[in-house]
Parts: sequence; structure tokens; C-alpha cells
Amino acid sequence: MSSAQDPFYIVKEEIQDSIDKLQSTFHKWERVSPGMGDQVHVTKELLANCGSIEWQVDELEKAVAVAAKDPALYGIDDAELERRRRWTSNARTQVRNVKTGVLAGKGSAGAGNASEVRRELMRMPNSSEASRYDQYGGRDDDGFVQSESDRQMLLIKQQDEELDELSKSVERIGGVGLTIHDELVAQERIIDELGTEMDSTKNRLDFVQKKVGMVMKKAGAKGQMMMICFLLVLFIILFVLVFLT
Repeated sequence: MSSAQDPFYIVKEEIQDSIDKLQSTFHKWERVSPGMGDQVHVTKELLANCGSIEWQVDELEKAVAVAAKDPALYGIDDAELERRRRWTSNARTQVRNVKTGVLAGKGSAGAGNASEVRRELMRMPNSSEASRYDQYGGRDDDGFVQSESDRQMLLIKQQDEELDELSKSVERIGGVGLTIHDELVAQERIIDELGTEMDSTKNRLDFVQKKVGMVMKKAGAKGQMMMICFLLVLFIILFVLVFLT
């Protein structure tokens, strides 16, 4: 299966786009002055995005674990599984680095503001904004799960169709093999019958030769000459009847 059709690479591209946007927002956050009111809002957005991406990476790791149980079913090998595990690990590390940087603040110069930010973030689970994020984020997560489930079902359906075609091909080849076997058995039977007839004909010919030899001995020289003449005349008559009429 090509990378363009593999659900893993489709989801991988979506997650990588989210990570790139996360890192871009993080770099903007680093340039925001500690005293500006937008810093707390951007911090919340960064941590919320980190949580969403971490969940997506978790789901992708679960899909890799399922594929690892029977790689042949999904058309992948051990090397491909190792590449996928390495990518999900790197993606998790990138998100963790951003999350750690946000929580750590911008250094000692902004320690007081960073503490305020962390205190504000600690209240996120009880805030109305967090509730709204959980509501809409949960819907997005459900949509992602449904989309991934649809892709997996489509992949399984395609594999089932390919297996059905392969099964039909094997049945056709098996039918041809049985036909060839029956033909070989019939040919062997004909050869055996021909060998039996040849043995019977040889026995009759030997018997006739012995009889002719006995007649020749009893007839003597004069009788042999007469028999030769008789056979010659018979040959000429047969030749005329076969080739000249």
C-alpha cells in the first residue's frame, strides 16, 4: 500500500501540521513581554493544543500497537513498525518540550509573571473556558476517532476484496490443475491399452511366423517357389487395387 493511501501517514501529516503550528505559536509566545495581558491567553491556548496533540499521538500509538500484533494483515514489516514508533516518540518529545517551556516561563526575569501564569493555569479545570474547551475539544476528538475508524474499516474492506479475488484465482488454478490431472490419467490409460494391443499383436505375429516356417519346411523347395510366386501375384493384385483404381 502506498503512503498516500495508508491511514497512518494521513493522520501523521495532520499531527505534524498541528505540531508545526504549535511551535510557531510557542515562538510568538516567547517574544511576548511578561507584562502584556495576552500572555496568559496564549499560554492557555498553547497548553490546550499540547493536550490535544498528545491525545492524538496516544491514539496513533494505539493503532501502531494493534498493527504490530499482525503486521502482515496491514501490509507492513518490522522496519516500518519501528519507523512509526520512532516518529510518534519524536512527536511526543516535541510537544513535551513546548509544554515544559511554557510551564517553566521565560527565565528568572519573568519568574513572578510565570508564577502568576502557572497559578492561573491551575484554575483552568474549574473555569468556564476550560469547560468550553473540553466540550468542543471532545467533539473534535470524537470526530478524529470516527475518521480514523472509517479509514481502518475502508482499509479492511479493501483487503477483504483483495483476498476474495485471490481466493477466486486460487480456485480457478485448482480447477485447471484437476483438469490436467484427469487428462494425464486418460492418456496413461490409452498408453497402457496400446501397449497391451501391441503385445497381443506381437504374439499373433510370432505364431503366424512359426506356422509359415512349418509349412515351408513341409512343402520343400518346389512348394516354396510356388508359394513365393503366389504371394508375388497376390501383392501385384493388391497393389493394382489400391493404387490404380
